[in-house]
Amino acid sequence: METKAVARFVRISPQKIRVVMAQIRGERVEDALGMLSFAPQKGAKILKKLVDSAVANVQENTDMDVDNLYITKIYADEGPTHKRWRPRALGRATKILKRTAHLTVVLDEKA
Repeated sequence: METKAVARFVRISPQKIRVVMAQIRGERVEDALGMLSFAPQKGAKILKKLVDSAVANVQENTDMDVDNLYITKIYADEGPTHKRWRPRALGRATKILKRTAHLTVVLDEKA
């Protein structure tokens, strides 16, 4: 039985957080949390909080053993983009795209 946690409208580019996700995909939850604790990226802190939330969902809603949990799926979908303008030389302007992401973590138990 799978349990998931979702974080929506997170103010980080999906491209940047996918790099951190690739490191913990398929890992045991305990090992993944250890890796995320020491990773220097901004996305590591966000993912640590999300994985903690997924573990809390397992404890509250299922009878799965927390020690045998693995990250089966983890992915980042693109959220809405905030569009801003930056003034440039000679009266021009350039677009600034502040991207957001929808993050999903799915945990399951390996026997």
